Amino acid sequence: MIILSQENRQRYFERIEEKSNQLPWYVVEYIDKRKRKLSPASLLNYCHDYIIFFDWILAEEIFKGDRKDIPLEILEKLTKQQIEDFLSHLEFRLNNSKLTVNRKLSALKSLFNYLQNIAETSNLQPYLSRNVMAKIELNNINEDQETLANRMEGKILRGDEYEQFRQFVAHDYGVINKENKKLYNFHVKNRERDTAIVSLILGSGLRLSELVGLDIDDIDFQKNTVRVLRKGNKEQYVYISDQAMLDLKDYLAVRNDRYNLTKTTKSLFVSAPMGPKGTTRRLTPRAIEKLVEKYANAFGKSSLSVHKLRHSFATRYHSAINDVPKLRRQLGHSSIQTTMIYTHIKNDELGAAVKKMDLPNEDE
Repeated sequence: MIILSQENRQRYFERIEEKSNQLPWYVVEYIDKRKRKLSPASLLNYCHDYIIFFDWILAEEIFKGDRKDIPLEILEKLTKQQIEDFLSHLEFRLNNSKLTVNRKLSALKSLFNYLQNIAETSNLQPYLSRNVMAKIELNNINEDQETLANRMEGKILRGDEYEQFRQFVAHDYGVINKENKKLYNFHVKNRERDTAIVSLILGSGLRLSELVGLDIDDIDFQKNTVRVLRKGNKEQYVYISDQAMLDLKDYLAVRNDRYNLTKTTKSLFVSAPMGPKGTTRRLTPRAIEKLVEKYANAFGKSSLSVHKLRHSFATRYHSAINDVPKLRRQLGHSSIQTTMIYTHIKNDELGAAVKKMDLPNEDE
């Protein structure tokens, strides 16, 4: 791994600035203060989490106005019950897992702690005199790895389902919706892009944030790798399967003309042209989540998500390769202490391991 390049740091900070400018001034201040402590990827996730929180405040009519105008006084008067209601909103309305709810709650706790214990007014007073987040505990998650694995069984792709789902995205979805002209035409326009997205996750195990941040220049067609920003503010070259590379090439062959792009557009995955000017932009994390959800529901496996596709890759990789250290590096898991001793693996071994996934597995 190497330290994140200046170019990619700049790219992330531009996105952070774009998102933080949609938030109240005190959140912008907090994000700016945290730039020295947190990775750009973490900061960007914080911005997304805060937008969800402040939009909930508006939806509940706790404050009437614009998101950017929500004053500190509103945060100071939030009740414990209201925060519990917000957490229920995350879990039951937005279908966030308890782990995801914990992550969003941690982001809010960090913000509120800054407002109460670190930030000061010109009169040396804290921004907040009351911190409701200090009253809220994280979800207690004590499940062991075996329990989590058993729960995951049936919610991921196994055996022939990998290629079946890929083919469904590339072809069959259009067939079953042929009578619905809107759905059919939208699929015809985007099938190469959507297939490349699904195939890339299934052929590499990339995280959603890593997938969204890809530029064309990040692809190495000779080595079958993509350069991604991983947790801990690091770059890594991640191997992808031959099938994923073929699907990427099919998408790139139509990308410029299909989406009205210029050669200077570097974002790998872009949206269909929208608005009177027919402008395109990088696909957002939520757009990719909705894309996968659409195909998963039509495929008859509604439990599938971007993260479950990543789990599917990991399960298939382990079944085919049975090498935890290689899998650990492929997924970018830096916190699995039990596998630390096995992390010194040559890159060519990782490449061979991913290529092996394209061969028939007699155990499936």
